Amino acid sequence: MILSIASGKGGTGKTTVSAALTSIWPRKRLAMDLDVEAPNLHLFLGPEISGRRKSMIEVPRIDLEKCTYCGQCAELCQFKAISVMGEVILTFPEMCHGCGGCFDICPAGAVLADERELGEIAWGKGDGFDFMMGRLRIGEAMSPPLMRDVKALGDEMIASDPADVIIDSPPGVSCPAVNAVMDSDVIFLVTEPTPFGVYDLKLAHQSFKPIGKPMGVVVNRAGLGDESLYDYCREQNLPILSEIPYRRDIAEAYSSGRLISDLSEDLRKQFIDLARQAIKMAGETAAPEVPHHA
Repeated sequence: MILSIASGKGGTGKTTVSAALTSIWPRKRLAMDLDVEAPNLHLFLGPEISGRRKSMIEVPRIDLEKCTYCGQCAELCQFKAISVMGEVILTFPEMCHGCGGCFDICPAGAVLADERELGEIAWGKGDGFDFMMGRLRIGEAMSPPLMRDVKALGDEMIASDPADVIIDSPPGVSCPAVNAVMDSDVIFLVTEPTPFGVYDLKLAHQSFKPIGKPMGVVVNRAGLGDESLYDYCREQNLPILSEIPYRRDIAEAYSSGRLISDLSEDLRKQFIDLARQAIKMAGETAAPEVPHHA
């Protein structure tokens, strides 16, 4: 199964929940950080990175000797990565989304393949789990192609060694967030009971609802704010699966890169229950024993 941990905005505790769930997950798992613009799941899980490689995207290069300046490639490209002005043709690799349409549509075969670096993929192992992350190149504007590359490598890993996947998604409801959760079996929305938290939870819920996957809410900093979050969840029949209390020791653990599931037996049991709920929502059965995180 694939579980995505998402949020309508940054700072709600999405990575905190992702790390804690990874540490107590009752089955073999792959922790995948798809928040490629600012990956930090590794700071909490401390995996030993064993491999790295660059992620590249195929972009067009024009063979001017073959080009007839018909303009079909420019008309096709919705992102203006190719521009034809009379007998001048320009390419803008940074604008290319890598769809490959320009290669197929060119009647003269003048569009050749070049590459642009998107970022880096790293992988390794932690205490009882596999790990994978992407990191976007500084200056690169588009994260979804890198995220797809990370997910493709993850698919290869679990095809040869099956495991559940726990995804730490990017915050928000734009293309990166949708790309992260679209293949999920279950989506957890991490939020907080504040006006900003509730507003962005509504956006996330409405954005991910068309995907048609089971969703549940994890309330972080419970006890802060008012009842508007709970009112919305009741109105939408959106289950609140767990509430992480608003406490100083939890904030201190997070700020020092420690797992909050290790703070107390009560919190550990809370995340064990949350993991079992996720597996149940996916229509599967949890393993009888939950491993302890060292």
